[in-house]
Amino acid sequence: MKLKDFQLDAVKSLFESMDEPNRDIILKSPTGSGKTIILTYFMHQYIQSYSKTVFVWLTPGKGNLEEQSKEKMDKYIHASQTKLLSDVMTSGFEENDSVFINWEKLTKKGNNALKDSERTNFLEHIQHALNDGLRFVIIVDESHQNNTVKADELIQYFHTNKIIRCSATPKGIKNAVVIEIPEEEVIAAGLIKKVLVINENFPQTVETENQTSFLLERAYAKQRELRAEFAKIGKDINPLMIVQIPDKSQLLQDEVERWFESQGINYENQLLAVWLDNKHENLEYITNPNAKQVALIIKQAVATGWDCPRAQILVKLRENMDETFEIQTIGRIRRMPEAKHYENMLLDSCYLYTLDGKFTAGVKMSLGKNALDAYTVFLKNEYKGIALTGERRTMVISTRNPKRALLAVAKYFENEYGTGSNKFENKTRLQAKGFVFNEEIVNQTYSGETSTLDFKSTDMNAIAVTEKLNTHKHGRDYHNRIGKIGLEIGMEYSYMNTIIRKLFDANFSYSRKILALSPREVYSFVLNNDVRLKNAVREAMAAEIAQLQLDLPAVSEFVFHIPQSEIFTYDSSAKTQVEMKRNVYQNYLSSAEPRSSAERKFEKYCEHCNSVAWWYKNGDKGNEYLSIVYRDNSGKQKLFYPDYILGVGDEIWIIETKGGFDRNGNSQDIDIFSPKKFDVLKAYLDKNHLNGGFVRNDNKSDELCICTNIYSDDINGNDWILLSKLLP
Repeated sequence: MKLKDFQLDAVKSLFESMDEPNRDIILKSPTGSGKTIILTYFMHQYIQSYSKTVFVWLTPGKGNLEEQSKEKMDKYIHASQTKLLSDVMTSGFEENDSVFINWEKLTKKGNNALKDSERTNFLEHIQHALNDGLRFVIIVDESHQNNTVKADELIQYFHTNKIIRCSATPKGIKNAVVIEIPEEEVIAAGLIKKVLVINENFPQTVETENQTSFLLERAYAKQRELRAEFAKIGKDINPLMIVQIPDKSQLLQDEVERWFESQGINYENQLLAVWLDNKHENLEYITNPNAKQVALIIKQAVATGWDCPRAQILVKLRENMDETFEIQTIGRIRRMPEAKHYENMLLDSCYLYTLDGKFTAGVKMSLGKNALDAYTVFLKNEYKGIALTGERRTMVISTRNPKRALLAVAKYFENEYGTGSNKFENKTRLQAKGFVFNEEIVNQTYSGETSTLDFKSTDMNAIAVTEKLNTHKHGRDYHNRIGKIGLEIGMEYSYMNTIIRKLFDANFSYSRKILALSPREVYSFVLNNDVRLKNAVREAMAAEIAQLQLDLPAVSEFVFHIPQSEIFTYDSSAKTQVEMKRNVYQNYLSSAEPRSSAERKFEKYCEHCNSVAWWYKNGDKGNEYLSIVYRDNSGKQKLFYPDYILGVGDEIWIIETKGGFDRNGNSQDIDIFSPKKFDVLKAYLDKNHLNGGFVRNDNKSDELCICTNIYSDDINGNDWILLSKLLP
């Protein structure tokens, strides 16, 4: 199991939060962010590091979520000690257990999963565990559905001092440590789709005799289009349509089934699946990328916890649902089938078809710029020949590549400590640099006198406390230290442990081995030198990045053409829907979204400027758009996507818009990299004999101003001139 950077950061934050005095920890993670992977990895690491721990994972009652979560942990974490409620009723709680329980089986009135005598027995199992010195850590999954009095009563029985509450839509818990995974990070990592397209290519006014057929026809056409596009790029992926119908609506269910039958999609040929309370058909293997099922009919049960990454289209025929639950349903179609983007907006988007205005309003409110009305626009013929030189990064650096990290740490020890092939000399050199070599575990305390509690350790006598190595007891400590060294650089425990073993353990072969210690000696070496090792590994990673930046060329160039077609997203509720004739695409509207206020004003300016023959709004990520390479403050390469490309006579201009200046001349630009981006844009323009600059609005005069030569935050200086003087 390889975690993404943001997932490792979340694990690190969970570890840190466990040391805080707050009882409640809220993990707010978007659907599709790999919450189960994050938590199971954290649970495994924590149990390995801290004895007498039992995790109890409470899930809501729908969809057998506790069994799904247990299965995922068994899959991700080999040799994990997982249990269900039935296992606890048989054998009780034991050290290192990760127990998955459907909390409604214990709390819901009329639920016969546990009789009164069994419920008492369950509480006795908790008490036995507490008497044995076990410590419970509670995880409340989908916490927005578990925030009830009865659920809280159940949690109290465990006498826990740590509760981790997880949800994409958490409800407020006072005095909680909040760990929030930004949706942008999950999208950037390629785990979820870039945008939700709502009612693509719908007319302004829908007139139809049958709403169900109207929606299903468009959704099925999109399914076939996506299937063909996947095939075009060599992927055997069959996008799944999810059709959600209201509860207690047998007539609508029959209508949906008849429509699919008319298309040759039915239960008999296994192209149609159903997941309802009273009907389950063709669900086997449905989550496989190339599974044959084209569509799945659902009501409510599938909305929580179900994971089918090939699901990409939702037809929503349901009304009057709780908005929180609706967003959970949308999450079912947001995952990427291979946990990566294809840099193809058709495939990197998911699609909603519905005539439920209340639902679309709720989705837009929740997802904001990631949920918009849309249709396809096509490039006008006269602009198909436009070509520019774009830049891409050639440094595809992963400091968490285990082989590269191993080599980097070995080189760091050679450069910093002078280590070589002679293991005896290496030990002497490391001792001289402060590394401790002792078969026993050495800790330090202090003795002396002080009249206040505010004293410095340097004023006291340092005392070394040695303890004989116990592989059972200190094995946990070793695991904990290795895990923390790894988390410091975003490296998983197993990889970090292998690096340490290859460098220092005699039983592991490696050409640049530093020491040849016995396994027991490795334990002592790591525990006695964990701070030095952590610093060395961190410094090694920094040195590796610097070296790679020196060794590799900065950029590679490519030929950029304006994309032939685009999914145009817009705000259908805007009062004005004027077509902007000078845009390179047909039917580009003034209500285009998402747009900043500066972008909206600039687009209006271009549309009415006599000097501008045509203009194009560039995308903000993806290989299909014009990009320029720059470095952030740490030297890391990033891609800069200028906002606009203009045709001005025979010249091409490239423009970046930024936040303006208030009436007092203060900058409203929140991009800290603006000066760097300006410099790299100017260098690019000079190199390619183009024109352009940065455009910002002066609120005092309500005029757009442009900077083309030297970047400045002083709107009153000579570096900013009226845009109308350059482009009248």
